Amino acid sequence: MDDFFAPPAFKPEEALTGLQRSLRALGLSAQGTGFSWQGRRVAEIAVADGVIQARVARRPAMQPEFEMVTLKSGADVRKWLDDIKKRLDRWSDAE
Repeated sequence: MDDFFAPPAFKPEEALTGLQRSLRALGLSAQGTGFSWQGRRVAEIAVADGVIQARVARRPAMQPEFEMVTLKSGADVRKWLDDIKKRLDRWSDAE
């Protein structure tokens, strides 16, 4: 009875597929495990050890400085995707 309100098990491969689809819907171009915005690599995602390892650029550049994040649940994936949306808005405004 303790597991009645437990969230569903995190399936990183399924979450990765959904995340890739969401990033393309935001206008990012897929290039292998990475995604580009206006020709500059801004994100990379891959499954490793049952979690999603994600990197996002602090700002778009030819040689970006990346921040690493480990996504262990659906909530982590949604939060990371929201952060990407905010960064894209900020980068678009700066252009």
